[in-house]
Amino acid sequence: MTTRVLHYAGLPVRERESADALPPLVGADQVELRVRQDGREHVLILPEGAVRAVSTLLTSLIEGERVAVLADDQELTPAEAAEILGMSRPMVVLRMDRGDLPFRMVGSHRRVRLADVLKLQAAGEARQKALDALAADTEDLICHHEL
Repeated sequence: MTTRVLHYAGLPVRERESADALPPLVGADQVELRVRQDGREHVLILPEGAVRAVSTLLTSLIEGERVAVLADDQELTPAEAAEILGMSRPMVVLRMDRGDLPFRMVGSHRRVRLADVLKLQAAGEARQKALDALAADTEDLICHHEL
């Protein structure tokens, strides 16, 4: 099974340039979307859980990124997981073999859940943030305390 993209979108340059600046949506009392269709206006009130997703989606599109919407239980190939993680396919397979990334076999092919890929990515980002803080502390000790 290959990745089933629920929706893949991007904005042309002209539309990005004409888009209004996006106000901060997260933390708002209520977020409403007004949709005009066939001369009728519909108002959609977004649930709190959807606000962050919509805000991230709109920000990414306005910044010129292409966005794919996937289900978190979607299964990916190692190559697709590698693209998301920003590493090579052989490195993803190594992480699978080490037990860092759960997977299942479909015949002779490996499949990994998107949710597990995103969890590994978040752990890597947290680890990198901790390493950056440690490097900054070390630099401060060397520069200001002559160690």
